[in-house]
Order: sequence, then structure tokens, then C-alpha cells
Amino acid sequence: DNTLFTFVDTSLQIGDVHKEQLRMPIISGAMGSTEVARANWEHFAVGAAISGVVLTCGENVCGIDPGLVLNDKGKIVEAPDMRRRVETYRRYYEGYGDIHVQMNVEDTRFGVAEYVIDRLGVKTIELKWGQGAKCIGGEIKVDSLERALELQRRGYLVTPDPSSEANQKAFRDGALKQFERHSRLGFVDQASFMAEVERLRSLGAERVTLKTGAYPMRELAMALRWSSDARVDLVTIDGASGGTGMSPWRMMVEWGVPPIYLEAMAYQLCGMLAAKGRYVPSLAMGGGLSTEDHIFKVLAMGSPYVQAVCLGRAIMIPGMVGKNIAKWLAEGKLPRSVSQFGTTKEEIFVEYEVLKAKYGSEVDQMPLGAIGWYTYVDKLRVGLQQLMAGTRNFRLSTISRSDLMSLTHECAEVTGIPYVMDAYRQEAEQIING
Repeated sequence: DNTLFTFVDTSLQIGDVHKEQLRMPIISGAMGSTEVARANWEHFAVGAAISGVVLTCGENVCGIDPGLVLNDKGKIVEAPDMRRRVETYRRYYEGYGDIHVQMNVEDTRFGVAEYVIDRLGVKTIELKWGQGAKCIGGEIKVDSLERALELQRRGYLVTPDPSSEANQKAFRDGALKQFERHSRLGFVDQASFMAEVERLRSLGAERVTLKTGAYPMRELAMALRWSSDARVDLVTIDGASGGTGMSPWRMMVEWGVPPIYLEAMAYQLCGMLAAKGRYVPSLAMGGGLSTEDHIFKVLAMGSPYVQAVCLGRAIMIPGMVGKNIAKWLAEGKLPRSVSQFGTTKEEIFVEYEVLKAKYGSEVDQMPLGAIGWYTYVDKLRVGLQQLMAGTRNFRLSTISRSDLMSLTHECAEVTGIPYVMDAYRQEAEQIING
């Protein structure tokens, strides 16, 4: 009577001193200065808040804000878009998950941490070394000459140079249709990393996290050892090919270490830290993940160190689909792919009445992309519960590497997970020969 899959608990805690509670082991990929993130933020933020998962606000949000106000030292006085992002999330925040604000080199120069901690009450800051999509800084497209010049004045690299008369003429002629804004590359050593973590805590950050990319084992070791020494709360490791931003396509698809190899490295290195009695931060793995079996396999393979997954494009899609459904409903032009499920939001979204029972008439004010996000997370939750029950794991903390087997010898060699013909062989032989 107590073994139903619905009894499986998918909640967890991550972090060190100031624990962070989550309803599901999900952290969103960082959504920063891209137009996709800006235009869909309400859908993503409300969806994350009501789902009880982490929402990561990415790099350069303040730096590209048209309404940004800087003081005479080039530090932020007011950043309306960042304020909007934090306050939108907080409106429905229920104590599960949190909003993490990411910082790159540019953000540090502008004083983003000081602004979001002091003025907006942000508790978690994420330092960024990279992501699975690329090993260079963030980029966005810029469609106007005036905007390109503004970003250049703020200190960004903008290409082609918008101050060049030749480029200005080419833009007016229509030959040059867009500019690109790029970020400075980050360089780090242990002393500066430790100092920056301490500085952020002195500013009032309760949690400091690190986002690193699909780099070789040396850089992964740096991330893990330095995060151990600094007692960083979470390290998100993003395998290739991850990322949602404007990344060079070959870089996003072909460069870097694929997730399964990267997680195998992380497991080995964390084991070395643990064997020496050192602190091992909570880990999250990313890189093209989208379904409940992906979540289960990532948690099992990295157990006990990997405690969550990082979802990027996969978790943004239901938010954007929900937004589109709202538009189609308003226009009375539902496509057949949607209308086959219903013609009202109550019919289309299977979780709508569940949310209405909880929030009452407030649910009618929620953006439909948020309801899409919530529905997707709930689908993952139920699927994860079933997989966990199937393997007799009723808490996330009991998932282990023994729940997996490798289907190829190469996978067994890379991961250390036994080959299918060897998994539980010793126990099987004891039963036969006993």
C-alpha cells in the first residue's frame, strides 16, 4: 500500500550554508540579453516560480538595457529590465527554487552584483566561466545603428565598428543589416576567483554558484577544486552542445566535451575530492537534456555528487508554445495541432484547473507560457516518479550508479558503469550456485 509511484518525493535541497529548496531537480539555463529571453521573460519567470525550480537570469541584461542609468563611475544606478525580471519572478515565488543572477566580465564592471543584491534583494549570484555552446563571451544581434553606437559607448565590442563612416554608409545602403555585440573574454586564476566569491558574500549574497562549460579535464578540475576551496554552493557543468544564445553554429554543435564524457570526468574528480575529505559542492549537469529519463540517468550516473539537471532550450519551448497559443486564441486562429486538444485555454492546458484550484481567479492573469512551463515540469515530475518507483527509489538521494548499466563496452570504459552482460553478474551467479 505504500509503494505507489505517486509517493515518490522529487524535492531536494542544494547548496551549503543557506540551502535552496526545489520541488524538482531542475535549473534553467541562463536566459540573458537575447531577445528571446527578454520578450518571453514573463512566461518563463512565472512558470519557474509556480513550478518551484531555479530560474537563471543570464549575462549582460543590465548592460544592454536601453533604460540603464549609470553614475559618473560607470556603475549601475537603475536597470529597469533587471528590476522587471526579478520582480516578475518574485510575484509568484513560494519558497522553492530561486532566481540566480549570472555575471560575466561586463556585468562585474557595471556593478551588477551590487545593484541586484542591494536594490532588488537577490540572494544568489552565478559566476560564469562559459557554457556548452561556446568558449567565447555572449553575443547578440543589433538591428539599429543608434543602438549599436550606444552599446559601443558603454564599452562593449560591437562589430563591424558602428562608428566607422564606411560601415554607417553600408548600413544605410542596406548592405549591412545588423551589428553584433560581443563580450570580453574571462580569464581567471585561483586567487582572483576566491577573492571574487568572498567579495560577493561580503556584499550580501547568501549563495554563490559557478557556471562552467564543455572544457577539458584540466579546466573542470580547476572549477571543482576552486569551488570546493571557496565552498561554492552549486557548480553547473554544461556539456556540448548546449546553449540558447547567438552562438556560432559550428561552435555550438561541434566544439567541446559531450555531456556523458564530461559527467564521467566530473564524477571521477569529485571522488578524488571526497576521498581527501574535501567539500564537494552540489553539481548540475546540462547539455541537450529534455526528458525524464535524461534526468534519471544524469542523476544516477553522477550520484551522489550530481543533484540536478540544467535545462535550456527544452524548458523554454513550452513557455514559447504557451505564448503562441495565447496569441492564436486572441486571433481565433488555432492551428489544427492545438485545436485537436480544445478551443479554450481550460481545454488545451491539462493543468489549468489544478492551478485554478490553487490560485483562484489569479490564474487568469498568468501568461499562458507560464502554464505551459508548469505543465512541462509536471510531466517531467510524473515521468521521473515512475522511473524512480520502477527502480525502487522513493527519494532522489537513493538514486545511484547501480541503477544503470552500459549497453556498449566503450560506455562502460568511459563511465565505469558495468556493461549489460556484467551488471549484477556476481549476484546472479551467487543465486544460481547458492
